[in-house]
Amino acid sequence: MTQTTMVDDYDPRWPQLFEEAAAELAEIQSSWVVEHIGSTAIPGMAAKPTIDIAVRVGTLDEVAERLDDLATIGWQRIARGPRTHLVLVKQQVSRRTHIAHFFTGEQWDRCNQRIFRDWLLTHPQDAAHYLEVKRAAAEHAAGGRDYTARKTVVVQEIVDRARAARGLPMVDVWDK
Repeated sequence: MTQTTMVDDYDPRWPQLFEEAAAELAEIQSSWVVEHIGSTAIPGMAAKPTIDIAVRVGTLDEVAERLDDLATIGWQRIARGPRTHLVLVKQQVSRRTHIAHFFTGEQWDRCNQRIFRDWLLTHPQDAAHYLEVKRAAAEHAAGGRDYTARKTVVVQEIVDRARAARGLPMVDVWDK
């Protein structure tokens, strides 16, 4: 199945779509901390219309124990994904509508997705530059992975600055 690389203008419904997904996840496990990440979490940012979510869990095993419950509300594991954490997706027909990244408590404060979101929310010049790169990537990409790869250099630069500002070491953002 092919993932679209089209970037849509900001949709004011994205926060509500996140809230609905967060409520569903809380019904599965109330102790999970759920946050909106990705471009749909940045007011005014154009994005692929996929709601990205970070979920802090005690252990990844507790997610594995709830995979059947998660499947009943539409969440499925992906075949290929990051090496550092667990990812589940929701789909409508052949388009991903939501991506949930599950991190342990030890990973949470060093999670690049959260660090990147926080930086873009407070650094409008970097957010504007990232938007330019996203639009160019979407225009020229052959598919979802190519779209992501085309953005990676800029994402790495921004994450490096954000991690340095927090006193964290640099890490490779491409963990696929």
